[in-house]
Amino acid sequence: MTESVRRTGDASPEQRMPEWDGDHTRTDTTDGEALGIDPTELGDEDLVREMQSLHRTRLDTLRHATDSALANHLRRTAELETEYLARHPGREVDPARLRGA
Repeated sequence: MTESVRRTGDASPEQRMPEWDGDHTRTDTTDGEALGIDPTELGDEDLVREMQSLHRTRLDTLRHATDSALANHLRRTAELETEYLARHPGREVDPARLRGA
């Protein structure tokens, strides 16, 4: 087995970023930079479009972005997905995606 790439004591990008607040995300500004429109203010089409954009760029952000950009990506994804689930608690589940018991 290979040794873990994470050294003891290394903080994750979320822990290193001041705008990340665990389960509580913020949509205001940090250092004068806008962190995004509050998801509650987005229409359904805009909300889905924003989520699609984030998911399209996910792997590239994970592999190549700065810690700051990754933390912002994680925060924004959590904000948008939380809003989507709040609007669609009974979302349709595709039976083909279910695993057998």
